[in-house]
Amino acid sequence: MTTSPGLKLRSMTVDDIPAGMRLCHAAGWNQLEDDWRLFLTSARSGAVLAEKNEHVVGTCAYIHYGSLAWIAMMLVDPEERGSGLGSRLMEEVLGELRGVECVGLDATPLGEPLYRRSGFAHDYHLVRTKATIEAARFEATSSRARPMQRSDLPRVLQRDREVFGADRGEVLASLFERAPDCAWIVEQGETLRGYSFGRPGRLYHLLGPVVAEDSGTARDMVNACFAEHDGKAFAIDAPRLDAEWLAWLASVGFAEERPFVRMFRRGDGRPGIPSMQFAIGGPEFA
Repeated sequence: MTTSPGLKLRSMTVDDIPAGMRLCHAAGWNQLEDDWRLFLTSARSGAVLAEKNEHVVGTCAYIHYGSLAWIAMMLVDPEERGSGLGSRLMEEVLGELRGVECVGLDATPLGEPLYRRSGFAHDYHLVRTKATIEAARFEATSSRARPMQRSDLPRVLQRDREVFGADRGEVLASLFERAPDCAWIVEQGETLRGYSFGRPGRLYHLLGPVVAEDSGTARDMVNACFAEHDGKAFAIDAPRLDAEWLAWLASVGFAEERPFVRMFRRGDGRPGIPSMQFAIGGPEFA
């Protein structure tokens, strides 16, 4: 890969996960080693790592969802910020993704200018909301939501390919194994009306993706899930597409923390059905 005096860019391996975690800690991010491992072990996915004098100073990861590739984990050591390292990492990753039909990412306000310079364009806004769960605020007796079973996964993943617009089945199956208590579905007869997943984090849990036909169905799953998580800290990363849904999150204690912008490479078509995605799987996994 690209090199310059004192700087080396190379492919990241599972042996580099502790270095990636050090950068996450420095940035105050929430990831666990299992999150890094998904990027480094999933088919056609990976990460670029920057070393300076044998010290890891930056990362940028990508995950392949078939027709869609997702870029994440853009981390630069605080001492290297402003050096152009982020642009170098992005250039390397986009080279790895040459020929992919669509490339996307979720940008913080700090990172958005870099991504615009790299050829990405704004699509829609999202917001991270956080709360310490008070189970009494959630209706535990929803007659529609039930815990997801492993036998439900094939039809959930089939539906997700339509709603998300690409195949993220490997990631969702991993989330089911890591946090089955966050995996719920709502059915109406033979029709699957909604499903949710989640995962643990270093600082808090994240609930998402939450996919539903309407906000009422999304609420049913969230109510059922949080009725069982009293006292735990959770985040929900919600698109700013449904005002009723955002108002309900606020009514049950979720406070807005910071914004994101969903971006796709300029000229690429928006995949899936965003209006049915009430919570994303975090900016790492879309």
